[in-house]
Amino acid sequence: MSDAEAQAVREVKIGNTEGLHARPVMRFIDVASRFQSKVSVMNVTRRGEKVDGKSAMQMMLLEATRGCVLRIEACGSDAAATVEALAALVESGFHQA
Repeated sequence: MSDAEAQAVREVKIGNTEGLHARPVMRFIDVASRFQSKVSVMNVTRRGEKVDGKSAMQMMLLEATRGCVLRIEACGSDAAATVEALAALVESGFHQA
């Protein structure tokens, strides 16, 4: 497998009170956009479909509330770093006070 085809997957639980509303979605997209890898996200808890992790409109469709588990997948040369950064963001509660 070449670097361009590298894949990484991680599941994380949403811990912030508000869940995945507009502000956390924008933070998620901001971090995802720093990487070249293609990012897709799925709400495992609701058995939803995969959405584009760099699209605000699609991310809002996840309807992810507190306690939901997200599966973050990245495909590309920096896939591992992408998934690690996004998982850390979710686990931090999106850096909300």
